[in-house]
Amino acid sequence: MIKRELYIKKIRPFFNKNLVKILVGMRRSGKSVMMQLVKDELIETGAAENQFVYINFESEKNARLKQAESLYRYISEKVEGIIGKAYIMLDEVQEVEDWQRVINSFMVDFDADIYITGSNAKLLSGEFATYLAGRYIEIVIYPFSFSEVLDLYKADHRDYNENEVFLEYLQFGGMPFLHEIGYDPEASGQYLTDIYNSVILKDVVQRNNIRDVELLDRIIKFIISNVGSPFSSKSISDYLKNEQRAVAPETVYNYISACENAYLFHRAPKQNLIGKALLRTQDKFFLSDHGIREAIYGNNRRDVERTLENIVYMELLRRGYKVTVGSINGKEIDFVAENRNEKMYVQVTYVMGYEDTITGEFEPLTAIRDNYPKFVISMLDEIDMSRDGIQHVNIREFLKGNRII
Repeated sequence: MIKRELYIKKIRPFFNKNLVKILVGMRRSGKSVMMQLVKDELIETGAAENQFVYINFESEKNARLKQAESLYRYISEKVEGIIGKAYIMLDEVQEVEDWQRVINSFMVDFDADIYITGSNAKLLSGEFATYLAGRYIEIVIYPFSFSEVLDLYKADHRDYNENEVFLEYLQFGGMPFLHEIGYDPEASGQYLTDIYNSVILKDVVQRNNIRDVELLDRIIKFIISNVGSPFSSKSISDYLKNEQRAVAPETVYNYISACENAYLFHRAPKQNLIGKALLRTQDKFFLSDHGIREAIYGNNRRDVERTLENIVYMELLRRGYKVTVGSINGKEIDFVAENRNEKMYVQVTYVMGYEDTITGEFEPLTAIRDNYPKFVISMLDEIDMSRDGIQHVNIREFLKGNRII
């Protein structure tokens, strides 16, 4: 187990504070492990093992606790026997009926430090946001980054070739359990397929009462196969119509939103870099973990440009950036990443190769007249091709945090 300091350092300032810590993200992305890491650190700083109350609501043995009243009674009994502060940790809390109300009661009635996880972006919508306005923090947990995968190899004291590890990561992604099965191709494919099916069934179909599962499947597979390409709900509707499957753009939009709420997809809107406005045009979509694409559609290595864009986009999200696609004078900037007063522009390509390719990657960046950092990230180029104040970075160095913000 690695410490995942990127997330721990976001949570640490709120240890023992009267705020609900909410860890959200796609299923199997490591939220439960993060909760264990939080527990370990709290114990290191003085908390006792018997001060913790942990419940995983995906376990059938806790089925009786999925009613608010039953959960409240159970926690009350546990807290009553605790000397000092109670640490309440509830995993996949959205499985509890009326959970918002019971969490609010815990805040009011107990001396407790509360941590919860969930697999849906709507966790904080509606009543819960009203109950706890200003009394919670939300942290999105993503699958392993390439840097974390390398940390796993180091922690295991295993010999490894960094480039070979990257090729595994390129193909199968960073879902945490993959390391346990050694990235075996068949086992990895089966595991990733099972995760996909679980997300679709539990967090999309059941949670949104979707009846036309076959249509949902078509829409998802269209997006997966076209990761990094711009399209709209209407363009998908038109595509399905040509496939003899008529569906309204609004239905397509609702299905995509359900997948976004389940953290399967992330949307990157387009931004006009001159007018500073978001454009009402086709958005790009990326997967929380590109290994899902390999399992469901395949071709991560063949479609390497798409896969690399997905990897870079998700890495920017991990680092706390808000990410859009840039547009300037009719030319596209792959990513505009902003975080408070920070901003950078990023182009992603497989290999520079010929001068025409080099020009095509650098030229849009030279049209930007501000002084924020500009980068071209590529995979195969080991030679530094930086020019005109624009930095060229190999993708492995970028993912390790070297030579880039």
